[in-house]
Amino acid sequence: MASEKWNDPIHVGFETTGARTISGPFDALKCLTELWPSVRGLRYLKARSTCRAALDGRKSVEEARAEFVAAAEEARLHVH
Repeated sequence: MASEKWNDPIHVGFETTGARTISGPFDALKCLTELWPSVRGLRYLKARSTCRAALDGRKSVEEARAEFVAAAEEARLHVH
């Protein structure tokens, strides 16, 4: 299910790597594991878990999107 995409991609700004467009749970999981800043609270953990669940078909891709946005807000990243 790596090809599953969100209805509305998310643009996230990172200090070190610039802006990235996140199109679905696979992109989000890669971003969470490879690009995420040191702020890794409960929302980060929930986003990782929900993205994995969406890839496995246990959660919807839109649930994963909502959790990813919450994690980005928790990390004080620029989301648009």
